Amino acid sequence: MKGGGFPLSGYKALLFDLDDTLLDRDLAVEKIFSIIVDKYYGDVHHLQRNEMLEKFKEYDKRDYGNGDKTNVLESLFAEFPPNNRLPASSIQNFWNTYFPNCFSIDQTTINMLDTMKQLQVKVGIITNGLTQRQNAKIRNTHLNHWFDTVIISEEVGLRKPDKRIFELALQRLQVLPEEALFVGDDIEKDIGGCQNANIKGIWFNPKRCKNGTEIEPFAEMDSIARLVNYFT
Repeated sequence: MKGGGFPLSGYKALLFDLDDTLLDRDLAVEKIFSIIVDKYYGDVHHLQRNEMLEKFKEYDKRDYGNGDKTNVLESLFAEFPPNNRLPASSIQNFWNTYFPNCFSIDQTTINMLDTMKQLQVKVGIITNGLTQRQNAKIRNTHLNHWFDTVIISEEVGLRKPDKRIFELALQRLQVLPEEALFVGDDIEKDIGGCQNANIKGIWFNPKRCKNGTEIEPFAEMDSIARLVNYFT
């Protein structure tokens, strides 16, 4: 972990990104792909299924951050014609219904959040996305049990990296910028954004991606469990 050795005992709040930080979005994409195959393709040869999955991930990545996921499924259906085609007009509803149920929270994250609550650290979520979908993810994984505030971009009319969305979280938690830390996977939207609000940013980088920007995170970690080590 880079930037280690910093004492967190003086901090009062810990803010998190949602997708790819608290929740494993890659795993959720694989799960919704399996639902799509079962519903609209039926039996698919193993090799073709793998090829379809890689293409689906590619389409999803290309469309990441776009609330309307119609292009993702339409691209898959165009390249791999299904037995039973889902109408384009129904794709967004399909995605909103099934995708939030594909998320789960791992025990390591649960243990970390339990520790934060025991230490009376205020915790919050700041996430870009559609209100309905993000709330469903949080509700289905029971994350709302731990968090003091949840800020969703569509709901508040602000998106990361806009510093105002981070400032709103500080206002809600009644803490100063120097009393909070933010943890997120996106070096520009998460870390750059929180730094614009004078909040120290911890880059969650489990895949150990290279930082191709000039943004210098306060710290970098490849496991969410490492947060606990600085509180105990």
